Amino acid sequence: MTSSHAFWLAGRRATGETAFDVTSPWDGHLVGRVGVPDDAQIEEAVAAAHAVRDEFAATPAHVRAAALDHVGRRLAERTEEIARLICAENGKPVKWARGEVGRAVSVFRFAAEEARRFNGGEAQRLDTDAGGQGRLALTRRFPKGVVLGIAPFNFPLNLCAHKVAPAVAAGAPIILKPAPATPLSALLLGELLAETELPAGSWSVLPVPNDRMPALVRDERLPVISFTGSDRVGYAIMDSVPRKHLTLELGGNGAAVVLADWAGDEDLDRAAARIATFSNYQGGQSCISVQRVVADASVYDRLLPRIVAAVEAQATGDPSDDATDVGPLVNEDAAKRVESWVEEAVAAGAELLTGGVRDGAAYAPTVLAGVPADVTIAREEVFGPVLTVQRAEGEAAAFAAVNSSKYGLQAGVFTHDLQAAFRAHRALEVGGVVIGDVPSYRADQMPYGGVKQSGVGREGVRFAMEDYTYERVLVLTGLAL
Repeated sequence: MTSSHAFWLAGRRATGETAFDVTSPWDGHLVGRVGVPDDAQIEEAVAAAHAVRDEFAATPAHVRAAALDHVGRRLAERTEEIARLICAENGKPVKWARGEVGRAVSVFRFAAEEARRFNGGEAQRLDTDAGGQGRLALTRRFPKGVVLGIAPFNFPLNLCAHKVAPAVAAGAPIILKPAPATPLSALLLGELLAETELPAGSWSVLPVPNDRMPALVRDERLPVISFTGSDRVGYAIMDSVPRKHLTLELGGNGAAVVLADWAGDEDLDRAAARIATFSNYQGGQSCISVQRVVADASVYDRLLPRIVAAVEAQATGDPSDDATDVGPLVNEDAAKRVESWVEEAVAAGAELLTGGVRDGAAYAPTVLAGVPADVTIAREEVFGPVLTVQRAEGEAAAFAAVNSSKYGLQAGVFTHDLQAAFRAHRALEVGGVVIGDVPSYRADQMPYGGVKQSGVGREGVRFAMEDYTYERVLVLTGLAL
């Protein structure tokens, strides 16, 4: 699979004078070498996107929709190849990588549909007051300008799709910056975009090193920034460009609440299985993975051993093996950080129920109970295969435990009580509440994002398109209404 990869500058292949290696987090083998754009090439991409913005905004909807349909079809045709690429560069088990490709196919399909129906306009009579007699307002949406999309490593294809597809659908040029650890999926996406008839300059995929990003972030020709990553970096971007429009998806420490009515044996088995799977899928490297379980005291003692058993049943190992559930983290430093957080919690009095072992970049699926509230793993996003379980005395206490976090991305609530579901929706300080399941469910067409330090704005194709555009009103005068 080792190969050299060009990047995509204003819709065409380009190479740089320098390159970097992409290696597998599982066994360290070289997956590919990636060219690095120099300052002149970055300037060329920005200038081209800025110059084409009016032309691209005026591109007929059917042209943009056809391009998006094409990319979706090509992704589907190359699913196994792309899944293996994701597995190699990211360490994601190949069965989860296939799911990621399938989700990206859906994102481009949704975007093609939205391109055809977005911006249809809304008419409003203004003769409701005498001064508006004979006047009609027509509201339409127009792109704010070039989008700078900054994608993370954990979904190297689908989170790039969530930047690119809405921008193309809305007619906004985009410069995509993939994560340094996992640029190959984004570059392959560029290969598919190059097969379309989108205007030259309307998109670029640039593997820019992180230390050269501040200048790009500050460039006034890029008025919209869509960033997915850590809260530290996201808020640093916000502080550096307070007058730009930002969408920030900054992660969380997702909680699964198990209420008292979820008490049958089948209920508890299902909750344990879902919690075990989605605290460990992607190696726990998902913003909405289950990091915390808050169980009502009446079910806690019956649920906890089920969770431990289900976690221990997760198959770990080579991510290219179809039987593997949990692969390595993105690199050894990430695994060492997780290890240090678990050791800190145990030293402070937490009980290690299973796991707690590191082997290179791999960290064993881990369950902790009795975690003190002031340790790092209780306060921050672990972004690893570690789960904490706590007891709550009733619904109100459980919801308060969820809200005690500085993050608020999504929460899951296991309950059969419809009234409890609506109370959870009202009480929980998160961007999304999932009833009867873990917080890790995301449909790519739904609004997705958080509150508090989980960020600002929403992804999900139509909602991202709204973020990338603004309303402009046209007032028509002298009409016989």
